[in-house]
Amino acid sequence: MICRTQICRSNNQWCTLISVTLFAVAFVAAVSYASNRLSLLSLPSSLSPWRWPSSSLSSFSIHSFNLHHQPPPLPPPLNPKTALYSMFHCDSDACKKQNGKMNKVVSRLIKELKDETLLRRSKKKKRDEKLEKVEAELARARVLIRDAGTNLSRSSYPLHDRDYVPHGSIYRNPFMFHRSYLLMEKLFKIYIYKEGERPLFHTGPTTNIYSMEGLFLNSIENDHNFKVSDPDKAHVYFLPFSVVMILDTLFDPIIRDKAVLERVIGDYVHVVSSRYPYWNRSLGSDHFMLSCHDWGPRATWYVHSLYFTSIRLLCNANTSEYFNPRKDASIPEINLLRTETTTITGGLPPSNRTNLAFFAGGEFHGKIRPLLFQHWKDKDEDIQVYEKVPNNVSYLDTMKRTRFCICPSGFEVASPRIVEAIYAECVPVLISQNYVLPFSDVLNWDAFSVQVSVSEIPNLKRILLGISEDKYKKLQENVKKVQRHFLVNNPAKRYDVYHMILHSLWLRRLNLQIYS
Repeated sequence: MICRTQICRSNNQWCTLISVTLFAVAFVAAVSYASNRLSLLSLPSSLSPWRWPSSSLSSFSIHSFNLHHQPPPLPPPLNPKTALYSMFHCDSDACKKQNGKMNKVVSRLIKELKDETLLRRSKKKKRDEKLEKVEAELARARVLIRDAGTNLSRSSYPLHDRDYVPHGSIYRNPFMFHRSYLLMEKLFKIYIYKEGERPLFHTGPTTNIYSMEGLFLNSIENDHNFKVSDPDKAHVYFLPFSVVMILDTLFDPIIRDKAVLERVIGDYVHVVSSRYPYWNRSLGSDHFMLSCHDWGPRATWYVHSLYFTSIRLLCNANTSEYFNPRKDASIPEINLLRTETTTITGGLPPSNRTNLAFFAGGEFHGKIRPLLFQHWKDKDEDIQVYEKVPNNVSYLDTMKRTRFCICPSGFEVASPRIVEAIYAECVPVLISQNYVLPFSDVLNWDAFSVQVSVSEIPNLKRILLGISEDKYKKLQENVKKVQRHFLVNNPAKRYDVYHMILHSLWLRRLNLQIYS
């Protein structure tokens, strides 16, 4: 104001110009604020460090609640009028035709959101007092977690928790994570729809690379701390279908009719949305599903609100396939050979790890592995790359005596070798594209893994040898510390993989404001 007054005194034209400019800025701000107040749903428009509030580039009022110092890969560009939906773009004619259909769906969903928002703001629709109570509880939790990040709060908030020892740098913010986790344990409630019969619902595989489907279903069904019988008290609603079991039971490998997913999942959402008010009142945004099958993302497309708006817990967390880390969460792919993991964890100390790097797996599985084989198979004894390990060589024992375990993506971005490496206390070498790593809201993957771009595969040995002994020991020590967050326990234990998945879900619900 001082500068503006001085200019006005010296030059009336400048004064007029600046006044008009300021008026225009104020008008735009007012319109933006009005748009913000009209929002029905709010999701983060950009991933940012855990801070509250954060700025938003969207016309909707959005506060991002993620524990990021550096954001993971972003999904495709968002529609500028909303942070909920990505718009689909590509160059080929066939792709443009398909994406044109998808964009029409997006446009319809955006219109539905706006219509519902205006209806609620005009008070023509009665506000849901039970939902507002749930939202108020979440708002208080956000404030408490924010306060845990301040220096003053840290000094007065010792981490008295025998199960949580935040030493080292494996966490992006140990204080905020710990406060968030404790609040999750105290507050978070999940309602599981009872509709649906086994084996398509309420069960799933507990071994093989899709094991997380069955393990999570079994754990949450028997969890009396998080599961709630009164849906009005729930923060999120679980759609307990298993993509694996649907395909194993109904999919004909000869006819290959993928529409079985559409029929089963579409009918299920129709049933629960007809019998209960919860799907419709939030447009599905506080509902979630979980899948580790490659077709998990495809399965959600058949119900467009499930695809674009609901929370998807996916192993195949591929941003190039429209995985949206603003609302979706990446979970680890674990190839569980048995129900217990304690017998396959552990490994040799750094001084006894004689192998530099190791990988064994299908050579033509995706686009990255052929490059790895081209440059390193039978080329260097320090970089052991096999399509199949020799008969006299143990796969697990080799990992346990190797310094760096190579984890390239296959046909899908997720790889069970990442968790296998962590179990073997072998530093994972991650080679992938467009992959959002599991629990990356909380975990600092740079502290316990090495990330190598596809273009750097020819330089793999130089990169690994360039890591000093002190740096390697720190990485390997952090692998041992982070291992607890990937362990499968029966029954589940605090901070294990089941509870970390729940925490990822908790964060997504904190990021959602159904009533702004």
